[in-house]
Amino acid sequence: MIASLTGQIQYIGSDRCVVDVSGVGYEVFLSTEGLSRLPEKGAQLFLHIHTSVREDAIVLFGFAEPVEKEMFLTLKTVSGIGPKLALAVLSGMQIDMLCQAISGEDIKTLTTISGVGKKTAERICVELKDKVGSMQSTSSVSTGGTVTGKETSALADALSALVNLGYPDPAARAAFADVKKRVGDETFTAMTIEELIKEGLRAIS
Repeated sequence: MIASLTGQIQYIGSDRCVVDVSGVGYEVFLSTEGLSRLPEKGAQLFLHIHTSVREDAIVLFGFAEPVEKEMFLTLKTVSGIGPKLALAVLSGMQIDMLCQAISGEDIKTLTTISGVGKKTAERICVELKDKVGSMQSTSSVSTGGTVTGKETSALADALSALVNLGYPDPAARAAFADVKKRVGDETFTAMTIEELIKEGLRAIS
């Protein structure tokens, strides 16, 4: 089974990309947020991979962070949820918010995700509410490093500010990922809300 890929981005589509690894192009399906985090065509990247083997096809699903892959695999354990729907769930909500909705049995929030009806949302809550705690504590913002726990206060406020200005949540997170990569972990962690908003807007423009 293919567990990861390191290569050059050859193509980026609406729901997938093609990664060139030593002359072989691998088609990889990603969530909406995963696609938003991709560097430009021609750049190098690393993806965690889940290989789905069917009778008629071998399909690769890609993830920037281990916790995304873990959530994907956990969602697939729910009765009636296959890989495509699991990816749709990841596309519809950030992992920390998804964990909160599941642990809090927030059916209304879960049904806002495309493809998730009331019965599916109920099954997700019943089967996963005791399994998502660890993922919530380790969920990440960017491929440049994990942004969790105690350092998320200023970042969470800055993210909220960009979303309130009309920018999609995944795009805002990708912008802050770019800022973090550019300035480094130490500087990024020390930035104020105002500085984060200013740099986030510069990165997203």
